Amino acid sequence: MNSFIAIAGVLALLLLAGAALGLLNRKTFAPRWLLAAGGLVAVNDFLLTRGYGLLPNLLPHADWNWQGKILALAATLAIAALPAFGWKASGLTLVQAKGSLKSAIPVALLYCGFFVVMARIFPSGGGATPETIAFQLTLPGLEEEPFYRGILLLALDRAFTGRVRLLGVDWGWGAVLSCALFGLAHALGFSHGHFSFDAMTMALTALPSFIAVWLRLRTGSLLLPILLHNFGNAFSLFL
Repeated sequence: MNSFIAIAGVLALLLLAGAALGLLNRKTFAPRWLLAAGGLVAVNDFLLTRGYGLLPNLLPHADWNWQGKILALAATLAIAALPAFGWKASGLTLVQAKGSLKSAIPVALLYCGFFVVMARIFPSGGGATPETIAFQLTLPGLEEEPFYRGILLLALDRAFTGRVRLLGVDWGWGAVLSCALFGLAHALGFSHGHFSFDAMTMALTALPSFIAVWLRLRTGSLLLPILLHNFGNAFSLFL
């Protein structure tokens, strides 16, 4: 129930913020795609939590949420295959935009540097189990990037079609909202009858996600964001 209330809070913030932004410029606002984005968030959370505990746990001895992540990834891939989305439009392609790697590689190194510094400041303490290493090297990036920087970003970009050219890519409110939602998914919780918010967690997740969005927009592919995401999650385990 706590997880359900927490995601309800996230959805309320998304819809309220989205409606407010849409009212600022109605000509570039498509409400149906904002609602679609909310639906995507709800479906993703439902599967990540195994239907808030309603679905059977097929991996009861696992320390990490393999089942939820795999279910959510499967749904993301299925949605991306729909004509309204599309694999390429969702970034699910290995092909990098022509000439993009020249500028993307330095940014990718910056992303790695950020997590190297964070690993030094907040060491994991070592002693990671093989399961932990295997999980952090695979599913966080494989599930979260196709969702947040893939189909969710695509839906939000269609909800808010206005663009501003900055740092070589076209930014819209969709990029901002997708990064905010990524941060809120980690930082906003509900327990003991009230919401909690961790500002540090929000900063350490939402801010780097802007780099991932830039890479996604610049290269047209999720390949680098996925690889870098898993690097960021796993690097500290090897110190």
